[in-house]
Amino acid sequence: MASKCPRDLIGYGANPPDPQWPGKARLAVNFVINFEEGSEGSIFDGEDQTETGLTENDGVVFAPGARNLGAESMFEYGSRAGFWRLLRLFSAHNMPVTIFGCALALERNPDATEAIKEAGYDVCCHGWRWFKHYELDEATEREHIQRAVASLERTIGERPLGWYCRYAPSENTRRLLVEEGGFIYDSDSYADDLPFWTEVDSKPHLIVPYTLTNNDVLFMRGSIATADDYFQFIKDGFDMLYEEGGTAPKMMSVGLHMRIMGHPARAAGLKRLLSYIAGFDDVWVCRRADIARHWIERHPF
Repeated sequence: MASKCPRDLIGYGANPPDPQWPGKARLAVNFVINFEEGSEGSIFDGEDQTETGLTENDGVVFAPGARNLGAESMFEYGSRAGFWRLLRLFSAHNMPVTIFGCALALERNPDATEAIKEAGYDVCCHGWRWFKHYELDEATEREHIQRAVASLERTIGERPLGWYCRYAPSENTRRLLVEEGGFIYDSDSYADDLPFWTEVDSKPHLIVPYTLTNNDVLFMRGSIATADDYFQFIKDGFDMLYEEGGTAPKMMSVGLHMRIMGHPARAAGLKRLLSYIAGFDDVWVCRRADIARHWIERHPF
């Protein structure tokens, strides 16, 4: 007899629903810019070492209490230069973007925050700071969620509707989001190519899944090296989903980081990708909140 398992390993199976995307689109594409720079672990924010994650300095460890100025400046490149390069690319192609925003990072960059508001991007909360939520106790995690919501209400002018943890949630995260009461979805799952519903404390809760596959972290992990590598890999994913969309439309998330894709040699691949996708008139390039609202309207719990 199989043991009881809390996981859903079946999902939609062989019969996924027709999402009924606007304009009968064969594919919904959502680009995500992770805005983390300024919220990462640092000596002056109370940690005993400098965060190096997803930088060319990743894995370099200094003595406790010693600042890694190289890694700090790599994060700073993302907010000082990378963000603006990505903003120009998406503006040139007239495509919307979702910001996975760490609240403290946005507080520390009011110019970028104003640009995000002017562009009409939606902000999905990426936490108060760039912390690993699965390492937080329940009380601390609840406090971080509350602080993040309050912060984004001040900087963006409205509360976040979505949530995405760094790497992975804790076992408490989704329950705490539902407890908070203002989130209409979270993206703390990589389990599907379509949104899906779950229940939390007998309440319906929508999941708009994300991916680390169509993501520029592949550069930092050595899976790809050049702009051509990036363009071809993401294009292959797009083409497969577009082909499937003739009978079973799906969604596609594309994740970007300002300190990774914001560099010119990598951004060249993104530019090619945006130009390619712009050539399709039956693809819905949209914000993440648009997908969530559409699913709630067309596919209620």
